[in-house]
Amino acid sequence: MNRQAQAAVLFLVGAAVLHASVTDLYLRYVKAGLRPLLLAAGVVLIATALATLWYEIREHRKASGDRSGDVSDAASDAGNGHGLADTATAMSPGAPAGAPGLAHDPADTDGHTDDAPDGRGHGDGHEHREPRISWLLVLPLLALILVAPPALGSYSAMRTGTALQAPFGYAKLPAGDPVALGLVDYASRAAYDHGRSLGGRQVKVVGFVALDRAGAPYLVRMALNCCAADAQPVKIGLSGRIPPVLRPDTWLEVTGRYTAKRTKDPVNGGIIPYLQVSAAKPVPTPHDPYDESWNN
Repeated sequence: MNRQAQAAVLFLVGAAVLHASVTDLYLRYVKAGLRPLLLAAGVVLIATALATLWYEIREHRKASGDRSGDVSDAASDAGNGHGLADTATAMSPGAPAGAPGLAHDPADTDGHTDDAPDGRGHGDGHEHREPRISWLLVLPLLALILVAPPALGSYSAMRTGTALQAPFGYAKLPAGDPVALGLVDYASRAAYDHGRSLGGRQVKVVGFVALDRAGAPYLVRMALNCCAADAQPVKIGLSGRIPPVLRPDTWLEVTGRYTAKRTKDPVNGGIIPYLQVSAAKPVPTPHDPYDESWNN
């Protein structure tokens, strides 16, 4: 691709990054804390594209000016009589067959010059363009702008082992009853603190439904370390007053209490604690479907 095309692709990439960052589309790809870096990257890409285009325009104008100067010098030399000797030689009977005043290569019998005016010729006198297939590089940009990928759901969750990790400590619970907790926070308190830091209080957690092969329901959040490519599930089992009909990937707000019941994840053997459900209701998909609290 030439420099104009490179500048256009750079500009499109930068614009796509800025579009994703401003519209929260980036949350489908990376964690929320990376937003400032994405905004900066988009600005740098657009600035680079504009600088590349300005440099190419300047070089083009400079080259055009040099060619105009050469034509003017040649015309001046012809007017001063410098071309008379060449004309006389060309008109003499013994003059070699060739262009007047030009050094003609006898081996070049087809009348074509060896090089194109811009130095990219290949002996045929024609300028060769870059392959059009290189423009396929733009297709991923169109996909980024036009198609928003869905967040990872139950299919990925039930084929990946739980990523629950023991925390360094537990923050004091906020006021309210039931107390709103992140799913990862409740799971770590239930699995590694055996519910002691919960103080017997009711909790309210939000997650999406996943069913194992036997139809047992789990509430899940995908935890991010950096981006969606490294997302891993954290699961809690549900017992008690479970809704009679549950569909995978449905988001639920579940209220309940700690229970000592637990099981092992069949994928990696990790701990899956349970929640004794007292109430459950469907809720819309959260603004940020991924949970980042596990590595903060």
